[in-house]
Amino acid sequence: MISINEVIETNAMISRMNLDVRTITMGISLLDCVGGTLKETCDNIYNKITMKAKDLVYTGEEISKKYGIPIVNKRISVTPIALVGGSVCKTSDDFVEIAKTLDRAADKVGVNFIGGYSALVSKSMTKADELLIRSIPKALAVTGKVCSSVNTGSTKTGINMDAVKLIGEIVLETAELTKDQDSIGCAKFVVFCNAPDDNPFMAGAFHGVTEADCIINVGVSGPGVVKAALEAVRGENFEVLCETIKKTAFKITRVGQLVAKEASARLGVPFGIIDLSLAPTPAVGDSVGEILEEIGLEFSGAPGTTAALAMLNDQVKKGGVMASSYVGGLSGAFIPVSEDQRMIDAVEAGALTIEKLEAMTCVCSVGLDMLAIPGDTKATTISGIIADEMALGMVNQKTTAVRIIPVIGKTVGDKAEFGGLLGYAPIMPVNQYSCDAFINRGGRIPAPIHSLSLIHISEPTRPY
Repeated sequence: MISINEVIETNAMISRMNLDVRTITMGISLLDCVGGTLKETCDNIYNKITMKAKDLVYTGEEISKKYGIPIVNKRISVTPIALVGGSVCKTSDDFVEIAKTLDRAADKVGVNFIGGYSALVSKSMTKADELLIRSIPKALAVTGKVCSSVNTGSTKTGINMDAVKLIGEIVLETAELTKDQDSIGCAKFVVFCNAPDDNPFMAGAFHGVTEADCIINVGVSGPGVVKAALEAVRGENFEVLCETIKKTAFKITRVGQLVAKEASARLGVPFGIIDLSLAPTPAVGDSVGEILEEIGLEFSGAPGTTAALAMLNDQVKKGGVMASSYVGGLSGAFIPVSEDQRMIDAVEAGALTIEKLEAMTCVCSVGLDMLAIPGDTKATTISGIIADEMALGMVNQKTTAVRIIPVIGKTVGDKAEFGGLLGYAPIMPVNQYSCDAFINRGGRIPAPIHSLSLIHISEPTRPY
C-alpha cells in the first residue's frame, strides 16, 4: 500500500530535485537483417527498427503523463553494426550507408539517439571491424542521431593496442570533420574496456549478442535527489551518510522499475535491466559534483575526492539492487565534465585535472567522459590516454570508457559549446610528454592474472 507521504515525497523529488528517468532504451537485434546485398540489408534494418520501435516515443510520453515522471530521452540500441554489415560491406563507405539507414530509422520513429554503430575488437580485428572503425568519422559527420562505440579491451583478453592506436587517429579525424560544431562528432563516440551488452546510455549503448530479439532497458538519474537528502544529514558521520544514500538510491530506482515495467507491458517487449546510474545534466542542482561537495569537499578534485566517489558509487549500488531484480548496464555515478556544472566549475578553478579524473574513474561507473582537450593534441597522445583508461578497466575487472573531444581550433582557456544534455566544456590541458614509441609498438597487452593459487605439497604421511 502506497502512503500519502510516499506520494508527496516522490512529487517533491520530481518537482524540486530534478528526478527523472534519463532514458527508455529499446534494444533491437539486427542479426536477422543480413541480406544478400548492402541495399537489402539496409532495407531490412530500416523495416525492422521502424516496426519494433514505432510506438516507443508515444509510449514514453504516455507513461510520463500518467505518472508525472519526466522521461528525458527515448533511444534505440542495435546489434554491433560490424557484425551485421560484415558480409555485405566491402568498403568503409558501405558501412556509412548503414549509418545513414540507422539515422533515417531513428528520425522516422522520433527517438533522440540510436546506438550500436559499433565494433568489438578486444582481442583482434576482422576486416569488417577495421572498415567500420575507419568509417566512424564520416558516419558521425553525416548523421545526427547515430552513436558509435568500440570495445578495445577486456579483463579476459587484454588490450588490443592496434585498435587503440587506430582509434586515436579516428578521434582526431572525427573532430576535424565536425570542427564547425566544436568537434561534436567526438561526443557521439566512446571507446570501452569491458563494455556491457545491456547499457542503455549513449554514446556507448549497443544490443549485445547475448540479448533477446527485442528488449526494454531503462536508465534512471537523480543526483539532485541524493544531494537534497544529504543536506538533511549535514555534519553526520559516515554511517548516517551511507544509509541516507542507500535509502535515496532505492527510491530513485523504484521509480525506474515502475517505468520499465509499464513500458514493457505497453510495448509487449520483455523488460531487460535498470541502469541505476546517477547521470547529471548541466542544470544547477542536478550534479554529481554537488553531491561530492555536500559530502565535504570544497571542489571535486580536492584531496578525498576518490574516496568520496568510491563511497557514493558503492552506496548507490547497494540501495539500487534492493529496488530491482534486474540491475545492469553501467550502474553507479557518472562524472562527465561537460554535463555536470560543478565538474565544469572545478575544472575552471584548477581543482580538477585529467590525471585526477583518471584516479576517480578507478571507483566510478564509466571513465573519462566528455573531456574537451586542445585540437592540436597528437593522435598518439589520445591513444595513450585511452590505453591508460583501458588498463584501469582491465585490471580492476570493471567497465571503463573514454569519450574525449579534441576541439579543433581551440586551446586551453577556451570553451567548447555542445548544447542540450551535452552542455559545454572548458578545454583541459594535456600532458605534453610523448608516448609515441609506446603506442607504435603494436600488438596486444596481455590479460592480467587476478589470482594465483599456490599448490602446497606436503610430506607424505608416515605410518605410525
